Amino acid sequence: MFDQNNLPYGKIETGLPKWHVKLRDSQEKKIDEKLQHPLVRFVPGVRFGRDITLDQLRRDWGVSAILMATGAWRDRPLPVPGIDEYLNKGLYYQNPFVAWFNQNHDPAYDGYKYSIPDNTLVIGGGLASFDVVKIVMIETTRQALMQRGIDANILEIERKGISEILTEHNLRFEDLGIKGCTLVYRRKITDMPLTSLPEDPTTHDMDTAARVRQKIFDNIQKKFIFRCLECHTPVSPIINNGNLNGLVFYRTEIIDGHLKVLKTVQIPIESPLVISAIGSLPESLKDIPMDGDTYRIKDHDSGSIEGLDDVFALGNAVTGRGNIKESQLHGRKVSQKVVDEFLAWNPEDYQMIFNKAEENADAKVFAVQKHLQKKARLSTARIAKINSRIDALQKKVNYSNYNSWIAKHIPVRLENMIGDS
Repeated sequence: MFDQNNLPYGKIETGLPKWHVKLRDSQEKKIDEKLQHPLVRFVPGVRFGRDITLDQLRRDWGVSAILMATGAWRDRPLPVPGIDEYLNKGLYYQNPFVAWFNQNHDPAYDGYKYSIPDNTLVIGGGLASFDVVKIVMIETTRQALMQRGIDANILEIERKGISEILTEHNLRFEDLGIKGCTLVYRRKITDMPLTSLPEDPTTHDMDTAARVRQKIFDNIQKKFIFRCLECHTPVSPIINNGNLNGLVFYRTEIIDGHLKVLKTVQIPIESPLVISAIGSLPESLKDIPMDGDTYRIKDHDSGSIEGLDDVFALGNAVTGRGNIKESQLHGRKVSQKVVDEFLAWNPEDYQMIFNKAEENADAKVFAVQKHLQKKARLSTARIAKINSRIDALQKKVNYSNYNSWIAKHIPVRLENMIGDS
């Protein structure tokens, strides 16, 4: 297993907000158990196109099959002309922002240091954008409380919610002197993908989903006290002294489920920071054909890639959806009971998704195994050659064994720091 990072946990480590302590630990423990299997070799710090290429693995190494479980971690560009010129100058993207949040408590953190001003705009509407909204509101509220001599930690604020924390200190949100952030969505709140729909949904299914989505939104908004602007889509930047200072929007309307942009009036909204959280994409890799933003799949049962009969794609590389819920529940019919009771986004909901993802991966791997049964087994000499090349790549990063490597690279956990204080 090659991984471009030092740790093999992907978005569980960088994209799952750090308040999900038990869920993160349980999922990472599962990964540890799999990668400690005697027939699995882990090679960290290896990036395709830099350290190794697909062609090298196929032609030179001569492996039997390659499974591309690369995920979707590259941010979908915000569709505003010239906007990326203002990256880190009034514009952040979701994936590096959440990764920073998950590490910023570590005294040894030496990456880019994000600042979160009041009155931030978050562009999104999916579950990932709600994580961003929660981070912004937790951080700005915590800073406002600290100015009053109140030390409320991140985990406590997330667990109880801003409203309850303020009540405990006989405060109202207005007393903090902050406005809070605004989530801007191009559709209606009831269109937000906060619950999945069955295939070929009925009118009743649509009505039920709309009702539940509104309840989920209301619960989150009440707990974390942010604003929302629906039916607005960004069109151009507002620039002030070389920095992004907000966006100009068009209003939209939904007609028979289709989005229509109303270009008659432009609506400027100033803000010191814009965070784009409109989705994630798989990385485009040399030698792998693409269908738009996803890999070109020949057989969806096995994930085999068009023109590469020994290369298979799994997970988000197939769906093209970086959002955990939408990508891993893709195509799944949600029972009425789940829809009716799904009024919050809790660790149990993530756990359900991880379990389903594991089932989906098992089915894909079984299909790949059937494919491999038709191929000749590798010779002892070929296996020795592959092992020698693995040894060289592991030596390059000073990798010795799995447990010591993980212990060396696992980051400082916030819950441990709080417990020690």
